[in-house]
Amino acid sequence: MRQTTTAPRVDTPPPAAAAPDRPTAADGAGDDIAAIALAGLTATPKCLPPRLFYDAAGSRLFDRITGLAAYYPTRTESRILHMQAAEIATRAGRGTTLVEFGSGASVKTRLVLDALRDPAVYVPIDISADHMMTASTALARDHPGLTVRPVHGDFMQMTTLPLDDAPAGTAGRRLGFFPGSTIGNLLPDEAVAFLRRAACMLGHDGHLLVGVDLEKDPARLIAAYDDPEGVTAAFNLNLLTRLNREAAADFRLDRFAHRAIWRADAGRIEMHLESLADQIVQVAGRGIRFRKGETIHTENSHKYTPAGFARLARRGGWRTDACWTDPERLFSLHYLIQNH
Repeated sequence: MRQTTTAPRVDTPPPAAAAPDRPTAADGAGDDIAAIALAGLTATPKCLPPRLFYDAAGSRLFDRITGLAAYYPTRTESRILHMQAAEIATRAGRGTTLVEFGSGASVKTRLVLDALRDPAVYVPIDISADHMMTASTALARDHPGLTVRPVHGDFMQMTTLPLDDAPAGTAGRRLGFFPGSTIGNLLPDEAVAFLRRAACMLGHDGHLLVGVDLEKDPARLIAAYDDPEGVTAAFNLNLLTRLNREAAADFRLDRFAHRAIWRADAGRIEMHLESLADQIVQVAGRGIRFRKGETIHTENSHKYTPAGFARLARRGGWRTDACWTDPERLFSLHYLIQNH
């Protein structure tokens, strides 16, 4: 690990551009949390957007999830990155600008940055500003020649990057990094739309490295999303704690339970919060009625085959140049190039 005695350079994160009907900063800054909650809780069926998971407490809980024995994606993807780091660096070329979508704690980012040849700029994009800035400062400290340009916002609404004034000599390729199978949280049409936006952000010569969780035994999937330690349950229920704090709600957490459900017809795990009683919850001054057994749908996690994801990528304007998996074929890492 390289050290420097000078202050690390981490630029102040600019707000990301957003469509008029969708806020960008989902950790509280700029969001009308009450309006978002009411829109989802008055829909049929009830739902809440997963970006609301990531307040400070939610981000810490997710970091704990990634270290759980039952949660294989993080450690498996990290092993693949270790094994293929040199090949990734060769494909990316020298002087790369690394753009990470949903950077979080940036743990796997270090594996990529350490392998790249003279990376010039790192652009983390995340909805949890504090979490992102902590990780960005540490990365800048440990990579003295790297310019770090954090962007606080929702990458699902972005089509451009704040790199017009990038330092001289940073004409290398832009490499997008989308780890953790976060793309599986998107519905297939949403994933295609993201891939098209990513192509705009990364430019004509841009490449994209994407982590994709693979289809497997449903029992193993359920265990990963409903761990015996109860950390995923706490992560899901923390969403209600956030609404109590930020949307003038009065959810009683002991009246809701975490549920992870495998939907074979859709090829995905669903996370829900199930009401354990008939009840009325106040949210921003409005009573929301719940029946016993009714759920709030909080997240999807789609699973793919390598061929199935390659087909999805083609719809988004990309083709798979390389696909790496672990020996158990639990997880895959796709290196995409644009399909001009």
